[in-house]
Amino acid sequence: MIFILFVKGVKMVRKGFFYIRLFVALLTLSTTIPALFPISAQAFTARNLMYGSEGYDVDELQSRLRLLGYYWGNIDGNFGWKTYWAVRTFQYNFGIPVTGEVDMATKLKLVKATPSWHSGSNGTSGSSSSSSSPAASAGGSAGSSSAAATAGSTNFPSSVRGLDQSDLNLMAHVVYGEARGEPFEGQVAIAAVILNRTHSSKFPHSIPGIVYSPGAFSCVDDGQVNLPPDASAKKAVMEAVDGWDPTHGALFYFNPAKTSNAFMWSRPEIITIGHHIFTD
Repeated sequence: MIFILFVKGVKMVRKGFFYIRLFVALLTLSTTIPALFPISAQAFTARNLMYGSEGYDVDELQSRLRLLGYYWGNIDGNFGWKTYWAVRTFQYNFGIPVTGEVDMATKLKLVKATPSWHSGSNGTSGSSSSSSSPAASAGGSAGSSSAAATAGSTNFPSSVRGLDQSDLNLMAHVVYGEARGEPFEGQVAIAAVILNRTHSSKFPHSIPGIVYSPGAFSCVDDGQVNLPPDASAKKAVMEAVDGWDPTHGALFYFNPAKTSNAFMWSRPEIITIGHHIFTD
């Protein structure tokens, strides 16, 4: 009887050691695996965001929208009307159902469009290459940062011909990013194309909407839109706003030395200015 109890005791001790070793092994794995395979986490939660929502995920929403130039209110974590309309504009320009509500599809598109965003960002932060067509830009990414948010002194009037100071400044950033080094007429031509697009049903009807449409301008894609524009770029914008259109109504342009895009080459050529061909 004593022997049987002894044998059972030994088995229980062995089983106890087994479970201790198993616990230690699991504990080691729980600390080792995250170190070997870190998981990138975003602050967005699973909940849908809508007018009246509050929290740190609304902070992230506002910050990302500001990074793209859609939102200019305070980053305060309160989903108000400014945030609502910024969301609707973003959804419209990125081909998402326009609801003003931030569901998972909108979050994923917003995360993809703002790869340079990081927690704690407040949304602020020359490529002489071709502007893409709507067909060529499908699935492209928007600019990683908002040029207007980094503006400094703009020397622009507060409002002119329906455009406010932030519109003019954003145009100057695009002109400088796309056409610095081009003749002055070529810089005016870039600004004129932006303005021409505001009058076309093929494009959004706001300057930020046009500039930040996916794939629309290569300087947005590569970040050169964030370079501060010089006096020549600003003057070129004002010349275009005052009515000078060297392109004669062009909606597209490209640098023939830098693009093989079939759509761009198929467009009817209007004029060549500097290194760019401007097309209908």
